Amino acid sequence: MTSTTSAPTTREEMVARGKAARDVVPLDDLAALDPGVDRDVVGLLAAQGVSRVPELVPVRHARMSVSAFTFYRGAALPMAADLARTPSTGLTVQLCGDAHLANFGVYASPERQLVFDLNDFDETLPGPFEWDVKRLVSSLEIAGRANGFRRKERARVLLETAAAYRHAMREFARQPLRDVWYSHVRIDEEMARVKDHVAPDRYQAMVDLLAKARGRDTAQAMRKLTTVVDGRHRIRSDPPLIVPVEDLLPEWGVEEIYDILGQVLDQYAETLVSNRRHLVRQYRLVHVARKVVGVGSVGTRAWVMLLESADGTDFLFLQAKEAQESVLAPYAGASTFDNQGERVVAGQMLMQAVSDPFLGWQRIVGVDDVQRDYYVRQLRDWKASLPVEEMVPTGLAMYGRLCATTLARAHARSGNRVEIAAYLGKSDRFERAIAEFATAYADLNDQDHASMVAAIASGDLPAAEEA
Repeated sequence: MTSTTSAPTTREEMVARGKAARDVVPLDDLAALDPGVDRDVVGLLAAQGVSRVPELVPVRHARMSVSAFTFYRGAALPMAADLARTPSTGLTVQLCGDAHLANFGVYASPERQLVFDLNDFDETLPGPFEWDVKRLVSSLEIAGRANGFRRKERARVLLETAAAYRHAMREFARQPLRDVWYSHVRIDEEMARVKDHVAPDRYQAMVDLLAKARGRDTAQAMRKLTTVVDGRHRIRSDPPLIVPVEDLLPEWGVEEIYDILGQVLDQYAETLVSNRRHLVRQYRLVHVARKVVGVGSVGTRAWVMLLESADGTDFLFLQAKEAQESVLAPYAGASTFDNQGERVVAGQMLMQAVSDPFLGWQRIVGVDDVQRDYYVRQLRDWKASLPVEEMVPTGLAMYGRLCATTLARAHARSGNRVEIAAYLGKSDRFERAIAEFATAYADLNDQDHASMVAAIASGDLPAAEEA
């Protein structure tokens, strides 16, 4: 990653450099949006389907077409192309690349604490910090429209979210570097802060959601996703969303398939630190199935792997998800990592305060002789996202501030927090520009969603009846 953390060397020089960036891209210019007359969103989305599982591409299109917000979730590539046409500050961080509000959530730390952070890094790559901020704040405008908020209510959400990013970055700039790296959001502490600021029924709903998150573990996945056949646990078949690997390769022998998969699992284990490698190797592979996940990811190859401990008393669910080139790469430059799975893992570990202890990567040559990269993580470990569609304006504003603060912390870890803070400054010009951009981009997103729906209706884009 090309970073600004190595130069200049003194804090004063960093501040000067950050302020100088305003001469290149004034804060007001962050509002600029010029999509261009040659823009072809439907063409970009159709091109993405070429490298995906053919029978799943219609599922992806159907899920994206449901609403303007689900479209936005799957349209990281068109927005990357649009962001590349905007003025760039040149203040580089490790970008999430898809930092919309549904890609934040809770999960378990290795210490079994419930933490809040970014949780999707398929598109992670170094780039200008403002790209992530614009994708986040635009998602709030789109969500606010979907929830029927008034214009003034949405404007408040946008301004408060962007301001929260600016305030957090300026605070991180004042902190010692190690304090920034140790910083993370513990949900129990955050809940204590918000208790007196939300209605009792809303607070109880959050408590119930977090209790439900703690129940989203391997035991819950076993109940939901598996059955027992001839005394052995097997992943349930639910085509096309869940398909056991032996059903996908009926011409292959089961033993041959699992011999190969066992070797793949060993290769993945080599990417883990030694103690976690030892832990994984206490389990044996029991069953594997392809599983459709998400919205934008649909059609990329994702596998769930059921592992059983040697004594048969414990199970572990892992997910291997295909990692293709980041949608940012054509515009921000190719990754320095040869393996795209390693790119995802490295970016995630750089941005997250705490990460999944089973996070690793691998490379596989498939039965079609095509080489593909994957990253591996636990399937479920207290993972949950907040129900954005149920939020009222005050709740969405509170959530936006939490996401923005979390994003600022991730950027402060990988980029030069002092330079970025100096660029952002003390005035509200940054948040006003970002809010203006987000409103304009939501208008563009509405048009893009309508174009996709029309392309599906005309048959130009295939879409499944049930997604």
